[in-house]
Amino acid sequence: MSTGTERSPAVVGKLSTLDRFLPVWIGVAMVVGLLLGRTIPGVNDALSAVSVDGISLPIAIGLLVMMYPVLAKVRYDRLDSVTGDKRLLAASLALNWVLGPALMFTLAWLLLPDLPEYRTGLIIVGLARCIAMVVIWNDLACGDREAAAVLVAVNSVFQVVMFSVLGWFYLSVLPGWLGLEQTTIEASPWLIAKSVVIFLGVPLVAGFASRYFGERAKGRQWYEEKFVPGISPWALYGLLFTIVVLFALQGDRITSQPLDVVRIALPLLVYFAVMWGGGYALGAAIGLGYERTTTLAFTAAGNNFELAIAVSIATYGATSGQALAGVVGPLIEVPVLVGLVYVSLALRSRFAATPPKSIVHHD
Repeated sequence: MSTGTERSPAVVGKLSTLDRFLPVWIGVAMVVGLLLGRTIPGVNDALSAVSVDGISLPIAIGLLVMMYPVLAKVRYDRLDSVTGDKRLLAASLALNWVLGPALMFTLAWLLLPDLPEYRTGLIIVGLARCIAMVVIWNDLACGDREAAAVLVAVNSVFQVVMFSVLGWFYLSVLPGWLGLEQTTIEASPWLIAKSVVIFLGVPLVAGFASRYFGERAKGRQWYEEKFVPGISPWALYGLLFTIVVLFALQGDRITSQPLDVVRIALPLLVYFAVMWGGGYALGAAIGLGYERTTTLAFTAAGNNFELAIAVSIATYGATSGQALAGVVGPLIEVPVLVGLVYVSLALRSRFAATPPKSIVHHD
């Protein structure tokens, strides 16, 4: 993974081929996935058939492989410095659970007033706050790993408690108050909790166990200098594998409805830009420093598309417009947030040095 120092040309030149050309590999993975889904008969059915209780097993494996190295790098003995940062926690809650759903609701109604299925799907995406892939974007942008671990944990708790409540409010209650078309959503607490346990709980426990037992057995120096560099590339391998599988599963639908994809993409682009920019501006305004401002911005901009797709399929069916809107989410999110990683790194020099307690050394 990238170093924690500022990326001067000399530093970039020392990066691995995987790191240096990451946008290229992600683009290739997206194209490969789309081509697989489009050209190989039955590949999406085969991948969909390999599932556990409705969750695609290949996607679950890819996400677990992707998240484990990042969570194994977290210094869990530093988490108290994050939980004591009330500004960070309050800002994250406001962005994720007040601004995010309200913004997506507004954009969906403004830009898709004539497409109720896609509109509903986007509102569901806005309710599903990110607990998985955000750790990768945060790590690539040299954000605060400990802060990311805490914020995704907070999002997980709120997701289990608030997802169904907010879904009922934004799809039924608020439209009724405004004289708009109302709809319904079915999202059982078990479905939401299952997403949290699989995509966050498993790699979090594995990462904590690796550090705890690794440091006890061979010491922190061995863990940081030998073990961590060895597992680091697997985060990006898992990311690329996940992208290939995800786009292979939905390749036919995406390429067969290009105009619909464009309509869905527009509010998503505005959403990601506003949420990331708002998080970045807020973090800078309240003096969080570069690392935690970056973490705040990416946790605000990312969404749990796995949960959004699962809820849409369970409620409206696999071939519904709501499900397609959920699928288009990562199609737009992946390249946009990769681009924002580089924007974030370019803005790094504008920040004053952060206090020592929040400095995170990236490997």
